[in-house]
Amino acid sequence: MFQIRRLIELRLQGVSKRNLARILAMSRNTVQHYLTQLEAHFPDLQALLDWDDAQLNRLLASPVSPATKHPELLALFPAYERELARPGVTRQQLWLEYRRQYPHGVRYSQFNHLLRTWQCRQKVVMHLEHKAGEQLFIDFAGDRLELTDAASGQKRAVDVFVAILPCSQLTYAQAVDSQRQEDFINALQECLKVLGGVPQAIVPDNLKAAVSQADRYEPTINQTLQDFASHYQTVIFPARARKPRDKALVENAVRLIYQRVYAPLRSRTFYSLASLNEAIGQLVDQHNRTPLQAKNYSRQQRFEQVEKELLTPLPAQPYQLRHYAQAKVNHNGHVQLLADKHYYSVPYQLIGQTLKLIYSQQTVEIYHQYERVAVHQRQPTAGQYTTLREHLPPHHQWLSQHSPLFFCEQAAQIGPFSLALVEQLLASHSYAPQAYRSCSGILSLSKKYGKDRLERACQRALHFQATSYRFVRTILERDMDQLELETQTIDIPSSPPQHENIRGAQAYQ
Repeated sequence: MFQIRRLIELRLQGVSKRNLARILAMSRNTVQHYLTQLEAHFPDLQALLDWDDAQLNRLLASPVSPATKHPELLALFPAYERELARPGVTRQQLWLEYRRQYPHGVRYSQFNHLLRTWQCRQKVVMHLEHKAGEQLFIDFAGDRLELTDAASGQKRAVDVFVAILPCSQLTYAQAVDSQRQEDFINALQECLKVLGGVPQAIVPDNLKAAVSQADRYEPTINQTLQDFASHYQTVIFPARARKPRDKALVENAVRLIYQRVYAPLRSRTFYSLASLNEAIGQLVDQHNRTPLQAKNYSRQQRFEQVEKELLTPLPAQPYQLRHYAQAKVNHNGHVQLLADKHYYSVPYQLIGQTLKLIYSQQTVEIYHQYERVAVHQRQPTAGQYTTLREHLPPHHQWLSQHSPLFFCEQAAQIGPFSLALVEQLLASHSYAPQAYRSCSGILSLSKKYGKDRLERACQRALHFQATSYRFVRTILERDMDQLELETQTIDIPSSPPQHENIRGAQAYQ
């Protein structure tokens, strides 16, 4: 390459080919060969001085296109390629136009050959250097495997999830029921578990389970996958739409899975997804431990030596698949989760507002303007209500506490006679809620008369076996609780009072 650079420098200084051969100790034919190759690619040799040795070597190793002998044709190829993209335009039409312009030009077969050669040279593939622990490519195989129903013998197809770490080329594969979001997330989570760590970025194809809206520059990632990436402290970096070369390694991994997994399993019958995945796991492990072609190590060895320690540790808890919904708060302070048709309470101040629900298999979280206002354990029972007391208005909170145990606890704080009176009230009704109002009324008297007076009033009510709210209130209103129990008498008339508005017995004869 030093001689080549010297050749370029001297030629730029105007040195003749004869003198170049003498100065560089080369034959004139060799000098002519190098100059022909260099000038065929770069008429201005000055640009080649900025190239490194490896680039110059590749340039000289590439054959010179025959089109360089016909520069007028080479100049027309870009326009011809655009024309071929139009409906109805054929190569023969373009060749006829070319021959009318250049009657002594190449024939049709040579025209086709030169055009194909030029097109291949335009499709330059960039060589990507993959760093350890940086990316994980994922995709679904195009072909599917089958499961057989043990009872009916019917077969159903299942998808195969494939992932590869590009640096070590360690491969993972798993059969799933479908490409739906739940199956996709579970497969990806299991993949990270097997790898024992998380890469810096996950590179999916533009499948619906990952990308809500494909775009060349800013694809929209669905919120569930974003939450998954946040949980595992990684990012989602989708490949460009309709650009399989962006993830050529996973495309090649799928091809190898066809050869080393699909083919050995083609004559076997599987009745469950678990048994199929067990067989797939064994074959994929064998594939990862097979030495790479022209290498003295396997994918598994390179992963353990180079890449494993660079993966981010897995989080303490696995990711729980989350779903999203919106619901308006009903007048009773509850929102309905349509997936289960179950109702969950929210703070009563949000009645009439539209809230966001984020739910998993275990929990239901409810948000208002990005702030979590409620969290409940998920209940699958349709038509039922899950209510937290603190979400209710103050008067509803009081009513929600009503129970025999509640009233007994409140009465016990006043005294033993109050407790005994409440217990008798509750026992006197076959349907306990019928006594709640009386119990509530008796306990409320302590606010006006104090606990000591209410306790003495309950003692007297029990003595006279008059366990009612009105009787206790009468004792307190007439200050009868201040009297000694032995001397206390209650004036109860033996007969109804005489009054002109009261009818006698004769009215009912």
